[in-house]
Amino acid sequence: MTPARGDHAARRLEVSEAVWRVLSAHGFEGLTLRAVAAEMGASTGLLTHYFANKRALVAYALDVLDRRSGERPRRAAPVDGPPPPAGLARLRAALLDVLPLDEAAVAGNRIWVGSWDVALADPELAAAHAGRYGRSREALAGHITDAQRLGELPAGADAARLAAGAQAFVLGLVVQALFAPGEFPAERQTALLDGYLAGLPTAADPADPADPAVATAG
Repeated sequence: MTPARGDHAARRLEVSEAVWRVLSAHGFEGLTLRAVAAEMGASTGLLTHYFANKRALVAYALDVLDRRSGERPRRAAPVDGPPPPAGLARLRAALLDVLPLDEAAVAGNRIWVGSWDVALADPELAAAHAGRYGRSREALAGHITDAQRLGELPAGADAARLAAGAQAFVLGLVVQALFAPGEFPAERQTALLDGYLAGLPTAADPADPADPAVATAG
């Protein structure tokens, strides 16, 4: 039975919650129309009003995951206090926010990493993922530009390259922490990130032109 028009928004929210619970419990491999329908206590026929096939369901699941990630509390903008100041402090907070430092972040990162295999097998989903990571690099580059403006990083450093390096570092650390949580507890993840940030060129230590992560000035 097709849901009434007035119930459409509520039903989509119900679907979204069911998709999230299936993802959390079974990952993308277990994400099927049947599994979501069972989670809702509904028929698969109801879901076909929203998704023509599993690919459409997966695309929707990625949107749900993206929205959930964006809505959760951010270290860069705490509810109970002012955000970290601009520059390197804000960059650090943004990178910490990616890491699996608590149970919620572990669950979210497990789903994200699980989504890579699905996305790599589909050009459109891969393009959507590339867009998400591209927007993340742009945000990181903005923090780096602020750090340059504040004199924390040399003006000659290429913000886009430094942002790409920071993203690559933190995503690599995510994978290690997920596969070996005992070896990479939250404290070690934080220490490794701080070590990485301490190794960035500083305004007092001009960038090495031979460093591929840094652009030459002029």
